[in-house]
Amino acid sequence: MRVIAGDFRGRQLQAVPGKGTRPTTDKVKESIFSMIGPFFDGGWVLDLYAGTGGLGIEALSRGCERAVFVDADQRALSIVRQNIAQLGLEARCETYRNDAGRALKALGKRDVQFDLVFLDPPYAYQKLAAEITAISEQHLLSAGGRIVAEHDAAIELPEQIGTYIREKTATYGDTTISIFQ
Repeated sequence: MRVIAGDFRGRQLQAVPGKGTRPTTDKVKESIFSMIGPFFDGGWVLDLYAGTGGLGIEALSRGCERAVFVDADQRALSIVRQNIAQLGLEARCETYRNDAGRALKALGKRDVQFDLVFLDPPYAYQKLAAEITAISEQHLLSAGGRIVAEHDAAIELPEQIGTYIREKTATYGDTTISIFQ
């Protein structure tokens, strides 16, 4: 795994040992960033199922100013912290060990808004519609912000969830990317 573009282009990222974490492939990552815009002028990113932190780190490399990484797995969060440290990004990042639902409630209480939210849960754990609804209810997405949901191709998300409309969908093998705005 590597950072594809931006300030940290070509830098390798550590992977979570074992088979419990499925990192986003470089091909899918490239497709995501070509769909949402290749580079950013600041903004906050939330990587809710951080895994290795690859999506949030890619967004930082491409111009986002701050990132919040959340994962319930301590091993995964340890790898996220290692990847952040090896790139010297500690001052621009926050990491939390928490499940997605509790993390969204806690972030809502902080009155913070994100320009990008990545939802890439384990395929066996698909509560994307409920989590997108929670993001809407907690007002966690900035005006013009986007939610990028990576999910099993067998799952079709509705055209509208809460206040967000699905603007793009692309399928790559058994992976589908759905983007809501």
